[in-house]
Amino acid sequence: MKVAFLLPDFSLSGGAGIVVQHARRLAHDHGFEVVLVRTKEPLGREWSYAGLGEVRTAEVQELHEEHFDVVVATWWETAITLFDLSADRYAYFLQLFENSHYAAGAPEAPGFVLTTGLPVRYITAARWIRDLTEQLQPGNRAQYVRSGMDKSVWAVPETVEPATGPLKIVIEGSLGLLRKGTPHALASVGLMREPHHVTLVTPEPPSTPVEGVDVHLGALPHPELAALFRDSHVLLKLSRAEGMYGPPLEGFHCGCTVVTNPVTGHDDYIVHDENGLVVDWDDPTGTARALDLLARDRMLLHRLRLGALETARAWPTWEVASGFMAEALRTIVREPPPNARASGQRLAHEIGHTVFHTERLAMEARGAHRVLDDLRAQKAYRAAIAARRYATPALRAARRIVKR
Repeated sequence: MKVAFLLPDFSLSGGAGIVVQHARRLAHDHGFEVVLVRTKEPLGREWSYAGLGEVRTAEVQELHEEHFDVVVATWWETAITLFDLSADRYAYFLQLFENSHYAAGAPEAPGFVLTTGLPVRYITAARWIRDLTEQLQPGNRAQYVRSGMDKSVWAVPETVEPATGPLKIVIEGSLGLLRKGTPHALASVGLMREPHHVTLVTPEPPSTPVEGVDVHLGALPHPELAALFRDSHVLLKLSRAEGMYGPPLEGFHCGCTVVTNPVTGHDDYIVHDENGLVVDWDDPTGTARALDLLARDRMLLHRLRLGALETARAWPTWEVASGFMAEALRTIVREPPPNARASGQRLAHEIGHTVFHTERLAMEARGAHRVLDDLRAQKAYRAAIAARRYATPALRAARRIVKR
């Protein structure tokens, strides 16, 4: 089977790493002919993923003469060029509802929403994404494919020693990306009463000290992150939106439990009071109490860490997960393409919604321009502009005198 996975570029991201792992295993273990296709010119440094050199890579414009069994988009921007390639079937590998990646009102968000109306088959990395895509396009059955774990890096120990000393907490996530909820996690540990030690891991390099943080680390390679989790007791993660909720699972493989809110994707493997604690949304006081409970009740903490190890042992390796992906792709090729009416209805609905939203923004912009025009027509405004012509040279002269 010949498959193309479309990526915006090969820069470092967890989502791209998952695609590379699937592609590598499909080629190596299942005999697929796989091409990783870059759809945009790289803007910055690109990352040499493990296994990337084992898979053919190409630019999208190099493949217009080739034919594929399946072409798979992996991010909403890659869907723009999805149908430029010739294929029997088209699919979309969804690891996240990607509009959650953007701030409210961002122009990219409607772009993703429009892709939920494309006539493609969906492959999802989380059950909640599968269920939602099937609701958006009734009759278009989505394929759920769990991401695997590299057990050579995330090796599950036989057991963990009971915790001693302060509660060792890891907070992971960007300080600037709203959906990661990192400031909420920091606010919660700031309300703790029991002794604790906080390590913050962000993709951005540390710059200024962060209040309440004992150690601040930048982006870590997986072996170093695994070592950190093995030396810690609990991951505090209060994301606002996730796809396949990966970091707690990585912690589980190292005997590190989790305190989390009920973010999308958590219920794929996190069970309250069995392998972690699930706290309410926007409740820093309640979250701090949950952390203080773990700091005081070491039997509870130990039981949750052992539960995390049991969950990790049952999670598939990449070898097993690639078998799920291979079967999903075979099913997509074997079954008929999605119903055009269902996808057409969805796409038409989203086009109408986007046009309505654009018209509303245009009305707001016209109103702002009228206010500005009225302001410019006032005598006080014109006088201030005229005065600025004289004031600006005087200010520059004053600065030169001060510098002397």
